[in-house]
Amino acid sequence: MILRRFLLLLPLLCLTPASANAAAVVTTPQVRAELVAHAPEGIGAGRTVWLGLLIQHQPEWHTYWRNPGDSGLPIRLEWRLPAGVQAGEIQWPTPKRLPIGPLLNYGFEGTTLLPVPLRIDSAFSGLTLEVKLRGDWLVCRIECIPESGEFTLNVPTQSPTLSHATQFAQSFAAQPSTVPGATAKAKVEDDALVLRVSGLPKSLQGKTLTAFPETAGVIEHAAPMRQQWQRGEWEGRMPLSPQRSASPSLVPAVLVAGQQSVRVEAQMTGPWPTLAEAAPTFDASTTVPEQAPLSTPTTTFGLALLFAFIGGALLNLMPCVFPVLSLKLLGFARHADERRYLALGGAAYTLGVLLSFIALAALLLALRAAGEQLGWGFQLQEPGFVAALAVLFTLIGLNLAGVFELRTLVPSNAAGWQSRHPVVDSFLTGVLAVAIASPCTAPFMGAALGFAISLPATQALTIFAVLGLGMAAPYLLVSLVPALARALPRPGPWLLRFKILMAFPMFATVIWLLWVLGQQVGIDGVAALLLLLLTVALALWIWASPLVAGRTRLWLGALSLLLLAVVLGWSLPLLKPAPSGSAQAAVAGGWEAWSAQRVADYQAQGRPVFVDFTAAWCVTCQYNKRTTLADAAVLNAFKEKKVALLRADWTSRDPAITTALTQLGRSGVPVYALYPGSPGAAPSLLSELPSVKEVTAAVAPL
Repeated sequence: MILRRFLLLLPLLCLTPASANAAAVVTTPQVRAELVAHAPEGIGAGRTVWLGLLIQHQPEWHTYWRNPGDSGLPIRLEWRLPAGVQAGEIQWPTPKRLPIGPLLNYGFEGTTLLPVPLRIDSAFSGLTLEVKLRGDWLVCRIECIPESGEFTLNVPTQSPTLSHATQFAQSFAAQPSTVPGATAKAKVEDDALVLRVSGLPKSLQGKTLTAFPETAGVIEHAAPMRQQWQRGEWEGRMPLSPQRSASPSLVPAVLVAGQQSVRVEAQMTGPWPTLAEAAPTFDASTTVPEQAPLSTPTTTFGLALLFAFIGGALLNLMPCVFPVLSLKLLGFARHADERRYLALGGAAYTLGVLLSFIALAALLLALRAAGEQLGWGFQLQEPGFVAALAVLFTLIGLNLAGVFELRTLVPSNAAGWQSRHPVVDSFLTGVLAVAIASPCTAPFMGAALGFAISLPATQALTIFAVLGLGMAAPYLLVSLVPALARALPRPGPWLLRFKILMAFPMFATVIWLLWVLGQQVGIDGVAALLLLLLTVALALWIWASPLVAGRTRLWLGALSLLLLAVVLGWSLPLLKPAPSGSAQAAVAGGWEAWSAQRVADYQAQGRPVFVDFTAAWCVTCQYNKRTTLADAAVLNAFKEKKVALLRADWTSRDPAITTALTQLGRSGVPVYALYPGSPGAAPSLLSELPSVKEVTAAVAPL
């Protein structure tokens, strides 16, 4: 899916969008928002000019109505206008019902225009009307992202402005109408808000209506509404919310049937019950406090390059890189006496690492620009990629262990390809090193990569290239410096034993990949992959082992290929990724599953929060989990300060975690965030390999 989107995106990467008035347009991966005007009679005293925020949502994304429903926040517009110009209220189009699990929200998808009237009086003068707007909106799919934009638009006063007349006409047509003579009353009966409306148009009489109450925090939106018609009067019963936070004297609502909608204002005819003493909910007038900026050292481009190089070099010390490094060491041993091959091999390995880092980073940046919520190491969030790596490392391990020989499996002129082309072999080893090492985050890497994601593509790719250069530098140095090359062991009989020994790191990597896959697809997926690996090994042994030959190889080989096809067909459906968010199940051992709301709840209670952003495919994360984070001194420090422990598991793709990491200035794991026990307080970040001393020192001042 990701690769297909990337290929579709390639033609667009060569295009640069242009706008006649760039300040009037704000584009994010989720929406395109534009400030537009409609002045059919021009601008002058006593006239009304229409402005509007035109929002084009990406597929599956939505923003919210004046009453967002059970969750969400309404769109807010803050105008800065010249003297003599006043802005009215948003003329809201009729929203859509947006069910999300057990919740029901109200909002907009596709293309939506929110028109606002501007009233011009005699105090205004000028050849152009300069309008400035700050818009704030919450855009959601499964995850939610708060966004904002600053807009500036200059509207000429001497001539009509009609460029967006069609969109304004469609928006006006989508607004609910008022019905002269219609009357509406409301009262509370048996824990339900009862709305009675008479005088509705004949086109609505007898039809089933959908009600959109304009006041938030009153009813249980997802609960079914009971309705009936009696002698031309419509009655709707909407259960009150147990968390009700409003008691309006006037209950405005929009009633909809098909494409027709009307707006009514019902007068309350009885008292409201006492408000429940519960956690407050957001209503349409709630102001969301801005989160304090993250307290981290200022990162410059030069500093990010330095961090990237150091982090790349340290990446060679991460456990996930060891299996691939064993292949590189084997290559060094094979060609210890061949200076030319060592130099060319080191350069080819470096080139393979550099190009792979750049290609992977370019794919990541392109997919993020297309709206995907991804971070560094995203390829190991795909079960299919994990399974393919497990098969590849199994093949490498079996070959190193001598289970099969390549020369018996392919024609003789191709069997010696590796020995005749060690430079290409070194290049491919560099590619494999990046594929398996990229999910790890070494010290210094986190800040560099988080900073790179926020930069233009050219600068971001430069940082990733320097990261690759740092990773390849030790091997390039050994291959180019004669003194270091002479220290390498010379080929001999020991090399065969060393080759077989190197098979075991490959098999250890397969075990790790199986565990990662189990976190993503469950035990059935692991069993399917194990059976697939078994049949692959059997087929290779039959076709490539010198112990099987002649007609025996032919009929056993045919049988093994048939068996492999059957197992492959059975296994693939079991390797589908689990639904998004399933990794956030309950976590044992004193840890809870992370959510942004859970962090906010604990901070509101005055409790500090420690969040472990982790993933099963991150070996560094697992090492820290079993060492520092399991240390008795650390656990006692957490307990003494009553620190809530939350774990954000990023093993499978989770856009909410990706968004949280981006807000922390990071794009990969591990990340360790310690939040103070005060509402909205920004967290401090620990290092990627925190020591017991570092964690306890960070917790002590709480």
